Amino acid sequence: MAKETKEGITVSKEKDFSEWYTQVVTKSDLADYSPVSGCMIFKPYAYAIWEKIVATVDKKIKKMGVQNAYFPLLIPEKLLNKEKEHVEGFSPEVAWVTHTGKSKLEERLAIRPTSETIMYEAYARWIRSWRDLPLRLNQFNSVIRWEFKNPVLFLRTREFLWNEGHTAFATKKEAEKECTDILNTYYDVLKDLLALHSVKGKKTEKEKFAGAEYTISTELFMPHGRAIQGPDAHHDGQNFAKAFGIEFLDEKEKKQHVWQNTWAISTRVIGILIAAHGDDKGLVLPPNIAPNQIVIVPIIFKKEGEKVLKKAKELVKQLKEHNVILDDRDYSPGWKYNEWELKGVPLRIEIGPNDLKKKQVIIVRRDTGKKEIVKENKVKEVVHKLLEDMQKNLYKQSEKIFTSKKTKAATMSALQKVIKQKKFAEVHWCGETTCEETIKDKTEGAKILNIPFEQPKKVSNCVCCKKQGKHQVIVAKSY
Repeated sequence: MAKETKEGITVSKEKDFSEWYTQVVTKSDLADYSPVSGCMIFKPYAYAIWEKIVATVDKKIKKMGVQNAYFPLLIPEKLLNKEKEHVEGFSPEVAWVTHTGKSKLEERLAIRPTSETIMYEAYARWIRSWRDLPLRLNQFNSVIRWEFKNPVLFLRTREFLWNEGHTAFATKKEAEKECTDILNTYYDVLKDLLALHSVKGKKTEKEKFAGAEYTISTELFMPHGRAIQGPDAHHDGQNFAKAFGIEFLDEKEKKQHVWQNTWAISTRVIGILIAAHGDDKGLVLPPNIAPNQIVIVPIIFKKEGEKVLKKAKELVKQLKEHNVILDDRDYSPGWKYNEWELKGVPLRIEIGPNDLKKKQVIIVRRDTGKKEIVKENKVKEVVHKLLEDMQKNLYKQSEKIFTSKKTKAATMSALQKVIKQKKFAEVHWCGETTCEETIKDKTEGAKILNIPFEQPKKVSNCVCCKKQGKHQVIVAKSY
């Protein structure tokens, strides 16, 4: 038998989340560190998860009428400087190319922190008439944002993968409808694919995307008490259109500026997925996102090993739609169980000589650990039901985390207490940036995540200044 050396998770998620998270990511073979600080290596297992996200988003946005394109990685400094608010928002994060070999470039080139400026220079050339609209392009790529400390694999890295949609419309109404539709699409991806509960809402003026008229976002909450922003959409109004001269002649032959949106989902959601669903054994992958939904572990003894293996291979064919792994390696069954639990495979099917005689298999769920004896002729039916139930159960657990961490706070002292308890607070806010900054200062870094679309019928006094509130908002410490 081969030497069994792989070590499982050695810390508790509850007691040391940071170490637990790092161990799960590295030991489950999702990712590794690279020689460049803050930049990570996506190993095949993680990239397979990302490919599922890409495929789902790609299908949904193409159905909406969006097309894929690709624009350069390098952006001339003069383009990046065209929209003042945008460049000020990103300037601390921009990495620059200044030389080729030993020769200094005449103009610095920014390594793409986001693609508005390089794309909109082209939009200004391409759009001439109302007949050219809407122009709805998306690209799947990577970006570099350099300014931060303490990188965390997936959750906070200098380079990450995402999609970025950039669209232009003849009217504000069309643009705003798309913005809402896109956010709802991302919300569905989180819920249906990743089994993650999120809250939709509008970002404050202080927290909106640099250069946008407003930003709408999904916000998620993790078991250790920190929040994180999920995919979002930005209505840019005519800000970039005016900066870049993106104009068109309308049906009355009058010159107009276009109305624009930008939107994105990134590999950060993989980190959220790990944090939300994982346990002390490792990853727990919802069936809809798992690269492999089933692993079959044949329990092989010399006497009846060939018969057991034959039956296992028959099961692989029978269940091929679930991208089944057949683990017939020369390791003990217990070692294999631990490895596949660490990697989060939704269902494990065990079959040994006794099961062969009884014409049955044992199916084990990753989320609950529940074992079920299933007759051979019922395997396909039961597998389908278990996978469906597991997907729903994981979403309910994600929703439960949100409910258990949510607390109302009417005063600043109550808010401070909630934040110290590693929870998040629903508070009423007057809408003033000065109060928003005071909240962050007095809670040692907690901030307003968004203004949820679902608002109470009555809003009371601001938690900070005690004036009449305008909105109920969510406050938490976040990544």
